[in-house]
Amino acid sequence: MRTTDLAGTSASLRSGTVVLTDYLNQLEVLFREREPKLHAFMPEEGRFERLRRDAEILVEKFPQEAPRPALFGVPVGVKDIFHVDGFPTTGGSRLPPEELAGPEATVVTQLKEAGALILGKTATTEFAYFAPAATTNPHDPAHTPGGSSSGSAAAVAAGLCPLALGTQTIGSISRPASYCGVVGYKPTYERISRSGVIPLAPSVDHIGLFAPDVAGAERVAAVICEGWEAVYEGRRPVLGIPGGAYLRRAGSEARKWFRDVCRRLSGADFEVRRVDAMADFEGIEVRHHAIVAAEAARVHADWYPRFRALYHPKTALLIEQGLEISDSELQTALVGCESLREELESLMKAEQIDLWISPAAPGVAPYGLDSTGDPIMNLPWTHCGLPTLAIPAGSPSGGLPIGLQVAAGWRQDERLFGWSREIEQVLTAAKPGHG
Repeated sequence: MRTTDLAGTSASLRSGTVVLTDYLNQLEVLFREREPKLHAFMPEEGRFERLRRDAEILVEKFPQEAPRPALFGVPVGVKDIFHVDGFPTTGGSRLPPEELAGPEATVVTQLKEAGALILGKTATTEFAYFAPAATTNPHDPAHTPGGSSSGSAAAVAAGLCPLALGTQTIGSISRPASYCGVVGYKPTYERISRSGVIPLAPSVDHIGLFAPDVAGAERVAAVICEGWEAVYEGRRPVLGIPGGAYLRRAGSEARKWFRDVCRRLSGADFEVRRVDAMADFEGIEVRHHAIVAAEAARVHADWYPRFRALYHPKTALLIEQGLEISDSELQTALVGCESLREELESLMKAEQIDLWISPAAPGVAPYGLDSTGDPIMNLPWTHCGLPTLAIPAGSPSGGLPIGLQVAAGWRQDERLFGWSREIEQVLTAAKPGHG
């Protein structure tokens, strides 16, 4: 499965080396070939006619290369919990779209202002929880693409767009990125605005993105992240492996693959240190699920009583569980987010670690479409709000892909990208049986 290079596509469109209308014509052919099997996008009549009109307006506004914005003509898929002017928002649910309507998401407006074109809404699990969409994995349609940002990850992996927006409340960016073999970026909590996005659990909801490679994701991050300032460290980072109960949650095949990845990084002059961390991992897991359930119940306090019959049983169960969680219990669980962040950052300082590395999923994408897979490897990083990148890292068995999850310190997103470009070079180097 080959993806579209975002940075190269953007540069070609800005310079005029690739004519925008020609690019859209080629994309339409690819879309007609792959989307009927993939189900990555919400249906839209006249999609490419609309895109061509939008492209004409963009070219009229920026006829010359010099003033063209950073993402001129780049098509973007937008997860269907983001509000986009002119598009209905369903949240992957059966609720009336007019009930869910709202002002355009800030991040969508930012992308438009940077010249991006909205290719369309991408499929999501119901309200970004676990009830699956119809999307299939581009590498093998019998396997899940992950969730909840299933459509966004699959669209980028299939080459239908070089950029797509997603969200993560437990593992909804990192896991599908890993399963689909693309880069998934989850920023430091709230460095990308959550405004205009249907929440699941606001205290742990993160807005992020998918791209084919780290450089492309960084190009977009510089546009949509608050207070972005590029940095260059000029040295290799020290990598920490969080040993203990957390790492044991990865499957045996993934752990074997991860050991090989660590050896490859060590062989490329990265210092890799194992550090015991998250001794209370089971407690972290319990607290996080309590936050998600309690806040989901509060988010849906108006909709759920009126439309209960329209909810998927998985979503309904989450809300029912959340209704049993008191405000004081919720506040106690929320304290754990900051506590975990402080613990991990203290360990980074004490052990002189720059980045944490771990598997981005317990294994490759599971067989079947009834489940979106287990987000457990992503949960602690979402809980504490630290920024992460999921980077394609071959395959444990030469088949379906898996990703390496890289986490940096609080608001160290710029350093995360700078160092991850170096890690990516090692991981993507040709190696028999690894992609």
